[in-house]
Order: sequence, then structure tokens, then C-alpha cells
Amino acid sequence: MTRKPLIAGNWKMYLTRAEAVELASAVAASSKGLTDREVMIAPAFTSLAAVQEAVGGADAPIRVAAQNVAWEKQGAFTGEISAPMLQDVGVDMVILGHSERRHVFGEDNAMVNRRLVGALEFGLTPILCVGETLEEREQGNTFKTVEEQLSQGLKNVQADQMEQVVVAYEPVWAIGTGKTASKEQAQEVHAFIRSTLVALYKKTLADSVRILYGGSVKPENIDSLMAQPDVDGALVGGAALDAESFARIINFT
Repeated sequence: MTRKPLIAGNWKMYLTRAEAVELASAVAASSKGLTDREVMIAPAFTSLAAVQEAVGGADAPIRVAAQNVAWEKQGAFTGEISAPMLQDVGVDMVILGHSERRHVFGEDNAMVNRRLVGALEFGLTPILCVGETLEEREQGNTFKTVEEQLSQGLKNVQADQMEQVVVAYEPVWAIGTGKTASKEQAQEVHAFIRSTLVALYKKTLADSVRILYGGSVKPENIDSLMAQPDVDGALVGGAALDAESFARIINFT
């Protein structure tokens, strides 16, 4: 089964609105004419509307995503943002369960699941992030951690909803450290994720789910990572903030 690659840039808490528009315009230029892959960028909440306009609106080839979303339509949830608010500015994707949300802000699997189920109910495409810490890898618990995050994060998600979900494997020990999982390490965990999806759903569905790799993705390693059979794209952090580097990653060979 052919899975269209997805190259996603997570801009985290960087860039003013003007800086975000400048970078988004450069990414749009780098992505022009590409039909065999998808490109997504996730700016800060304050830049979503401006970036959506800069790349050409909701019908543009570049998808604009949010970095989190609440599970309720509205309410007394200070500091949160709802799916209808995101959709109001043309956003249709959201990153959920990123390691920084888990390890810096204390979001557990139940919280991630609540957000993911809510996102699906409102028609957003969630990117569910899973991945182990260095300690968990050294203790031989990589598969255990990833399986727990995957199965608990997808609790109550039905098969027809799962068709809208993207999974991202991001080894925590490789995020922002300059260390990258080797192509063999990435493929091993991606294959495990797909086999877990087979157990949770069925093979035909698991074969259709895109699994991205995230963890110090750079122009120097994107080609070898994308050559792996179960690596369907990348969730890029630091390199996505540099127009030239991200352009090279988007145009992997």
C-alpha cells in the first residue's frame, strides 16, 4: 500500500508573527509543485491565522497545524484552545502527546487520549507522538513504553476514526540533542508500531497509517531515514526553523 510521505515542521515556541510569515512563505516556495508528498507546518497559536494566509489559505498545498488542542468546544479552560477556534482560522491538523507536553507539562496518556478523541470528534487530524526516554531505552523498555503510549493514547478510537490519525515516533533522547536514532533503530520501532496497530485494529488499516520519525531530523539524515520501509515522513523541530534546511528535508530523495 502506498502511503504519501508527510514532512511536518514543529516550530514550538519560536518566531513572532512577522518571522513566522516570512518562514511560511519560504516553505511554500520550496514546496511548490510537489504532488508526491505532503508538507505541514505548526506555528505558535498567535501566528496560525497569518501563516494560513501566507501559504495561500485553507486550500493551499501546505497544511497548517496547531501544537495542541483542548477536548471541549468551549468553557472555563484558561490557557487552552478549542478545535472550533482552530478550524475558524483554517487549521485541520494538530500535534498531540509531544514529549515536551508529556515531560515538561505533565500530560499523561489519559490526557493525551482525551485530547485526541476530542480532536477526532471535531474533525481534526491528530498526529499522536510516542517515544521513550534514554533511561527507558537503556533498560530495554522501548517497546513497552511505545506500546503503552500507543494503546492508551488510542483508547476508544474506532477503526474509521483511526484512518484520520498519523503517528509520530520521537525518541525523547534524540530530541534537540543532536543525537539521531540510526535508520535501523528508527525502522525497528516503526515496524513495531505498525505491528501494534495490527493487533489493535487490522492489517489493512495498519498498513495505511503514516508513521513519522521525529528526533534531530536534518538534511544530512533525511534521505536514509525516508528509505526505510515503515518511515513515512518526519516531524522536524530545529531544522524546520531554517528555511534552507527544511527545504532540503522537504525535497528528500
